[in-house]
Amino acid sequence: MKRSIVIAGNWKMHKTNSEAQQLANQIRMKTIDITKTRMIICPPFTALAPVYDIIKDSAIHLGAQNMFWEKEGAFTGEISAGMLKSTGADYVIIGHSERRQYFGETEETVNKKIKTALENGLKPIVCVGETLEQREENITLKVIGKQIRGAFDGLTPEDLQNVIVAYEPVWAIGTGKTATPEQAQEVHFEIRKLIAELLGRETAEATVIQYGGSVKPGNAESLLSQADIDGALVGGACLKADSFAEIIHIAEKLKK
Repeated sequence: MKRSIVIAGNWKMHKTNSEAQQLANQIRMKTIDITKTRMIICPPFTALAPVYDIIKDSAIHLGAQNMFWEKEGAFTGEISAGMLKSTGADYVIIGHSERRQYFGETEETVNKKIKTALENGLKPIVCVGETLEQREENITLKVIGKQIRGAFDGLTPEDLQNVIVAYEPVWAIGTGKTATPEQAQEVHFEIRKLIAELLGRETAEATVIQYGGSVKPGNAESLLSQADIDGALVGGACLKADSFAEIIHIAEKLKK
């Protein structure tokens, strides 16, 4: 089965509203010829609506970087799925390693957020990945297996049609280090195998699994050429329109 190639940009805590609109407009102009690659940009909460105004008539989708699982209430500083939908967002990153590392995200909270996102028509980009210590201890697959099982607890094959998985080795995020294409492919293969065990072979074959972790124009082709790598969740390189658009064009060229 030929899956979509999906390139998403996680802007993290960067860009004021005017800067975000400028970047979104540049990306839009530089990707106007893209027809086969799904493109998603994920600005900070404050810039979601202003960025949507720039991209709403384009092929670029809007995503958020996080959300809370309650509909509304006394949850100071949190953002609900309904609030995200009202900005024009149709994707949301859930369980990013920085959320796990700095803000106490757990398997249970990731699972709650995924279910709430799906109930509200948002497509989750679910992040999994191991630390350098865990890789050196040779427990990568054990760690990722726990994360996948926890994230997908109670989900159906139908749910998975609207879920993207992003494998992001924590040791490669923002460090300039990248898993070799072979290392990344090995983990992607195992993730797909685990999804097959949990939800069936057909579901696993249809699931988009992105790679994230210092993806840039120089390594994008070798990563995206791997059999089980269906796109990229891009960090630093998505903050400049030229490099992000170049990665998208590499993906477009590879999509036969």
